Amino acid sequence: MAKLIVHQDKIDDVQSFIKICPFGAMVENDGKVELTAACRMCRLCVKKGPKGAMEYVEDEKKPTVDKSKWRGIAVYVDHVEGRIHPVTFELLGKARELAEKISQPVYALFLGSEITKEAEELLHYGADKVFVCDKDELKDFKIETYAKAFEHFVNDVHPAAILVGATPVGRQLAPRCAARFRTGLTADCTVLDIHASSDLVQIRPAFGGNIMAEILTPNHRPQMATVRYKVMDAPKRTSDAHGEIVPFDVPTEELGSHVEVLRVTKKAKEQSIETADVLVVAGRGIKKKEDLGLLRELADLLGGQVACTRPLVENGWFDAKHQIGLSGRTVRPKLIITCGVSGAIQFVAGMNHSENIVAINQDAKAAIFKTANYTIVGDLYEVVPRLISDIREGKGDIA
Repeated sequence: MAKLIVHQDKIDDVQSFIKICPFGAMVENDGKVELTAACRMCRLCVKKGPKGAMEYVEDEKKPTVDKSKWRGIAVYVDHVEGRIHPVTFELLGKARELAEKISQPVYALFLGSEITKEAEELLHYGADKVFVCDKDELKDFKIETYAKAFEHFVNDVHPAAILVGATPVGRQLAPRCAARFRTGLTADCTVLDIHASSDLVQIRPAFGGNIMAEILTPNHRPQMATVRYKVMDAPKRTSDAHGEIVPFDVPTEELGSHVEVLRVTKKAKEQSIETADVLVVAGRGIKKKEDLGLLRELADLLGGQVACTRPLVENGWFDAKHQIGLSGRTVRPKLIITCGVSGAIQFVAGMNHSENIVAINQDAKAAIFKTANYTIVGDLYEVVPRLISDIREGKGDIA
């Protein structure tokens, strides 16, 4: 890893030298220059400072890991009171695909209380071994206890890679565990692959979706990635169970927590755009909030829900839970109808795996048309009422 070395004897005017850094990463301490964590390694201090005052050293020594000691693709089993989140099955399907490329096993890590019976379901989705830690201390999710159990699993099993669903629990647990092992974590991956060396290829949009970043962690293990729900394909459930349930224990004294769960108040059930079969999406083409009633009418006729793009959330027309895209939700409905949506890559990344995409836009060159299965060039205020009329009269069967 590269570093900067300060040669104090070459610096006559400390204050002037410090001002060279545009990030304020140099400070004076007892008349000497010190670097802080704000340093971006831009090397402006090397170029503009007194000759020899700052030296840039490329460290040739890189951390190494014995990859032969790390085997298998593990999936963290996300659940609420034993009810397994569907993202887990999606990740097991991807884990099986990756594991077959390198001839390694697939593991599932199931933490909780009274979950052993539910763990058997994972054997129908490609897990070779399901490691179950079934303890009363893990009944409620507490980050300290779950992180400790996760740590024990990694130390005992040594999986080469771990996939975690990007759920509220996964987003807390994955980074804490990655920090414990000083390894990398790539969030919200959209594509996963693996090299013969067992190096996990983690691909995700970056710089606002303008590029697809390919990230590897070749010198550290385990490799970790989070994946959103509905991004990967879930495998079909097999009629026969394959694999085995492996109980593992964590000493009770190590599962202490500074947090005590007094009670759990369940939210009222609500519809989610992630589980909808039909979505009608409002974009910038909607002129005013009152016009959303037109889209809701279309959605109701098709038995679907209304979703939106980011600008409409920023306008205060929708709650964020109805937003599709990189900064919103990922959806895979059977039918999605976009109305006045331009098709920015940030939006498309959240819905491009839908079965049937119908796009309505008056701009014939709109980017959304490159993604759509069916395109309608026209004013949504003319097209949508006509669709509603045709559906009511039974002239069309869009769904």
